[in-house]
Amino acid sequence: MSGLSRRAFLKGAGGGLVVGFFVPAALNRFALAQEAPAPSTVLPPVNAFLRIGSDESVTVLLAHSEMGQGIWTTLPMMVNEELDADWSRIRVEHAPAAPEYHSTVFPIQMTGGSTTTWSELDRYRQVGAMARALLVSAAAARWGVAPGDCRTEKGFVICGDKRASYGSLAAAASKQPAPQKVQLKDPADWKVIGKPTRRLDTPEKITGRAKFGMDVQLPGMLTAVVAHPPTFGGKVKDFDVAAAKAVPGVRAVFAVPSGVAVVADHFWAAKKGRDALKVDWDPGPHADVDTVKLRESYLEKSKSAGAKAAAGGDVEKALGSDVLVAEYSLPYLAHAPMEPLNCTVRRTVDGCEVWTGTQFQTVDQGRVAQILGLKPVQVAIHTTFLGGGFGRRANIASDFVVEAAHVAKNLDKPVKVVWTRDDDIRGGYYRPMAVHRVEGALDAKGNPVAWRHRVVSQSIVAGSPFAGMIRDGVDPTAVEGASDSPYVTAIANHRVDLHTTDPGVPVLWWRSVGHSHTAFAVESFVDELAHAAKRDPLEFRRALLEKSPRVRAVLEAAAEKAGWGTPPPAGRARGLAVHESFGSIVAHVAEVSIDGGQTDGRIRVHRIVCAIDCGICINPLGVAAQMESAVAFGLSAALHGELTIKEGRVQESNFHDYRVLRIHEMPKVEVSILVSHEKSGGAGEPGTPPVAPAVANAVFALTGKRLRELPLRLA
Repeated sequence: MSGLSRRAFLKGAGGGLVVGFFVPAALNRFALAQEAPAPSTVLPPVNAFLRIGSDESVTVLLAHSEMGQGIWTTLPMMVNEELDADWSRIRVEHAPAAPEYHSTVFPIQMTGGSTTTWSELDRYRQVGAMARALLVSAAAARWGVAPGDCRTEKGFVICGDKRASYGSLAAAASKQPAPQKVQLKDPADWKVIGKPTRRLDTPEKITGRAKFGMDVQLPGMLTAVVAHPPTFGGKVKDFDVAAAKAVPGVRAVFAVPSGVAVVADHFWAAKKGRDALKVDWDPGPHADVDTVKLRESYLEKSKSAGAKAAAGGDVEKALGSDVLVAEYSLPYLAHAPMEPLNCTVRRTVDGCEVWTGTQFQTVDQGRVAQILGLKPVQVAIHTTFLGGGFGRRANIASDFVVEAAHVAKNLDKPVKVVWTRDDDIRGGYYRPMAVHRVEGALDAKGNPVAWRHRVVSQSIVAGSPFAGMIRDGVDPTAVEGASDSPYVTAIANHRVDLHTTDPGVPVLWWRSVGHSHTAFAVESFVDELAHAAKRDPLEFRRALLEKSPRVRAVLEAAAEKAGWGTPPPAGRARGLAVHESFGSIVAHVAEVSIDGGQTDGRIRVHRIVCAIDCGICINPLGVAAQMESAVAFGLSAALHGELTIKEGRVQESNFHDYRVLRIHEMPKVEVSILVSHEKSGGAGEPGTPPVAPAVANAVFALTGKRLRELPLRLA
C-alpha cells in the first residue's frame, strides 16, 4: 500500500500483532452499480483489523454482516491468500460499529447490494500481505538473515532448517517498520481464492454456538412486543391497559411513537398482554389502499408516457400498426426472513449497548443516539448473526431498532423487543408492487425493430439519503434491468419510461431490488417476441446478444447443460432466461410439468440448470450455495408470494397464507460457474431475477398459456 504511514497502518495490542486497514469514505455510486471503489487521496482512519495472537489464533474482523451469504468465509479466504496462515487457526468476529468500518462503497457501515466480496478483494488481500511481510521481517531479524531468504507456509516463517510460528513472532512483528508497499500475488499463483472451501460458520450454526439476535440474554432482561397500527400511517388515539396489565408477567404498558409497548418477564407474557390490550386507532390517510384498485390504476397509467429512463431511435414510428402488447403485473412482497426482527438495548451510565442482526450499523447507531440523547460513539452496536436479511434489515428508517430504543428509554432494565412474523408481514416494508406494459414490433424476417416499455411502481429511495440517485423523475432502482437491458439497447428503436406512484405503502429493497420485477417483464417479453417470430427462444436471444458476449456465453452454458434442443422428459417442457445484475450474469433453464389439468393444475418445477459468470470467483462452494438459495427464494415469489391489501390492511399474516417454498417443492439445482477473469460481481442477489421468467416461459412451452402475472397460476 503506497502512501500508507506507519501510524495509520500498524498498532500494537497486548502480545500480538494488529494490522489495520482502511476503507475510503467516498461514495461513488449506489451499491447496485458494481464499480470499483475510487482510490482515496486522504488516508482515512484505521477501521478494521487482523489480529494474530501469541496463541497462534488468527482473527479476522469483518466490517460487514454475515446473514447466510458466506462472507464469514470468503473474506478470510482473501486475507489468507496472502497471509499463508494455518486455515484451522482462522477465527472471525463482527467488527463493532464505528466510522472506521465504513463501506468502500458508502460512507456508512453496511452490508447489501451484493457489494461485500467485490469491494473487499483488494483490501483484504493487502492486509494479509502486510501482515505476512511484518512476520517475515521479524523472523529475519531474529535469525540474522535477509527477508528474501524466508518463505511462509501454514502459519510458519521458514528459512532453511529454521521455523517460527506466526504466534511466536506476533509481538516482534508488531514492532517492525511498516512496509511502504506490498506486492500481491499474481492470480496465476493463487492457492486459496477460487478453491471450494467449506464455510467457517457452519460448525457454529450446527452446534448452536452461533449467536443470533434472538439468542441474546442479559441479566434482568425484559421482553417487549408493540401493538402497531393496522393501517399504514395509523396512530394511537387511546388505549386501555387494564386487561394487558392483568396478564401474569406483564410489567409495563406505555405508548411509543410506533404504537403501544407491552413489556413483560418473557415473550409469551408480553404477547398475551398485547392480545388483551384495547387500542382505539386512528386509521390515518391510507386506510383506503386496495391492491386490486391499485393494480387497475397502474395498468391505466402504463398506457401513457412517463419519465424517460432510456431511449434510442424513433420508437413511435417503428412500432407501426402490427404491435405485440403485453402487460405484466407483480405484487407487493414481504422479505419474510426466518429469524423474526428483534433488537436488545441496555442503557448504561454513559451510553447504551445494542444487540441486533443489522445490515445498517451506522444508520442504526445514529438513530439510537438521537433518541437517547447520546453521541453516536456512546452507542455500541453488537452485530449478531442475521437469520436472513434480504434487505429487510437494511432499513434507512431503522424501524425495529428505533422502536427498541424508544421502549428502552422508558425502562431501567435491558429489554429485547421482538416482532412476530405477523408483525413484520403486516406492518413492515415490502418489495414494491409493479406493472409493466411492453410493446414490440418485428420486421418481415422476425427481427425486433421496436421496444416500448413503461414501468409503474414506487420509488425505494425517495425521501432517503439515496434520493440523489433520482434524475429527471427516474429512480434507477425502479427501472434497472430494463433501461439497461442488453436486449432493449440492442434494438435501434427503444424507449423505457417510469411512472412513480406513492400510495403510502412502505417499500424497501428486496433481494435483487428492481431486477426482481424488471427481469420478469423483459425476459417474458423477449420470449413472446421469439414465439411471435416463430424462432427458437435460444436462437432469438443469441442474435439479440451479439454485442453482449458475456451474457450470451452464460445463456449458452446453461442451455447446453440443460440439453436445450433435445426432447425433455415426457410431460415436461423447458424455459430459459438470462439476466445481468450486481456485476454478475445468471441464466436459468427451468424444467416444469403440470400436476392436474393444464388449464387449472399446479405448476411443478423439477429442475433448474443455472450458469453464472460472477467474474473472479472467490469460493465456488459459496457461489453455488447462493444460486441454490436464489432459486428457492425466487420460486417462493414465482409460485406463491403475494401480499394483498384491503381497506389499508395487509390480509396475509404468516407462512400459512404468505407461502414460501416447501422442501418437497424444491427442484434439483445444477450450477455451472464460468471461469472468468473479470472483476468480481455479486452472488447474493443475481440468481433471483431469472427464476420467475424461466418458469413462466417453460409453462408457455408446455401449455401454450402465457402467464403475465405473479404469482404464476394457471387458473
